[in-house]
Amino acid sequence: MKRTMDETTFQKKLAELVAEIGTLPPEERARLEALAEETKQRHTDLKKTVHSLQESLDFLRLSIKYLLFDLEATRRENAYLRKMLEQDSEDTSS
Repeated sequence: MKRTMDETTFQKKLAELVAEIGTLPPEERARLEALAEETKQRHTDLKKTVHSLQESLDFLRLSIKYLLFDLEATRRENAYLRKMLEQDSEDTSS
């Protein structure tokens, strides 16, 4: 079973881990504190990346909507122009 962790839970667990690391002997503490800080930084970087990806997806969705709107307008315009050409050629041949 896969569990997801929200931001609050992550920060709480990380704070608990750092507090627990603080109780260790100095020789073990330094290495684990560095790992905890690295984890915190990676988490921050990951959040920024996810946010950036979400913004890019939102922009892409909007761009696609505009493109579809433009495509439909072009199709309607083409159909109208073809109809005008057909009428014009019918008038000319009569």
